[in-house]
Amino acid sequence: MEVRELTEEKSEGTLQPCPQDKIVFDYERGEYICEETGEVIEDKVIDQGPEWRAFTAEEKEKRSRVGGPLNQTIHDRGLSTMIDWRDKDAMGRSLEPKRRLEVLRWRKWQIRARIQSSVDRNLAQAMNELERIGNLLGLPKSVKDEAATIYRKAVERGLVRGRSIESVVAASIYVACRRLKVARSLDEIAQYTKANRKEVARCYRLLLKELSISVPVSNARDYITRIGALLNLSGASMKYAAEILEKAKDMGLTAGKDPAGLAAAAIYIAALLHDERKTQKEIAQVAGVTEVTVRNRYKELVQELKLEIPQQ
Repeated sequence: MEVRELTEEKSEGTLQPCPQDKIVFDYERGEYICEETGEVIEDKVIDQGPEWRAFTAEEKEKRSRVGGPLNQTIHDRGLSTMIDWRDKDAMGRSLEPKRRLEVLRWRKWQIRARIQSSVDRNLAQAMNELERIGNLLGLPKSVKDEAATIYRKAVERGLVRGRSIESVVAASIYVACRRLKVARSLDEIAQYTKANRKEVARCYRLLLKELSISVPVSNARDYITRIGALLNLSGASMKYAAEILEKAKDMGLTAGKDPAGLAAAAIYIAALLHDERKTQKEIAQVAGVTEVTVRNRYKELVQELKLEIPQQ
């Protein structure tokens, strides 16, 4: 209740109203109190504000829970209103023909209002491409959101101008995979785009340089879970493969080697030792490397780590 209302209500009684500048609110008790007389003007006042505190505009925006969550994979972040394509009202009844034409006109103008500038058109096309590649690769939502954020930064810096949208989107996805340690190679991502691998790699280096993005060094252990799951290997085999790679790293055997090839060789050794035999061809196809790579890494690991492999 406002202070003005409190003073007006009080003036109806026999006592003189309290001055407005003397009425204070006690947050601990939820009471309006007159400093001059000590009288409680109103008690049990419900606080309508949030239960959190914020000291900066950025902190307030981050903690606010008003409205739906923002979706980075939609070009307008999901802030616009969508008019449903089904011509039915709130009760589920079909609209009359005249009303249907009116809703059709609304829908047409709503679509036009969503995409107005060239940047909107670029983002709309890019987000559709990102969603398509992400679904084909089976990427989690966190990776898609990270890739969308990176692409938006590239658009703000003008890095997309003069380059194909597909190649920049693919490079953004690869950066997001590297940052979040999701095992996806550049070849896997490039095969689902019209751009070739060379163009995607060039855009990847451009994003790292211009956006000052730091990515961790690829770790062969990140590929273990994915390769093992695709080959239907047991958890014991995948755990042993990770231990092999850890020993190889301690001995300096992983430096300068393709992480996917090392992971494939470790998986092959672990499968042999746990009687889950898989051919080098099968593992090479799943890991996205050649049989020669798997064979060479296998021989190095067995020789340097002095592993005893049963006769095949």
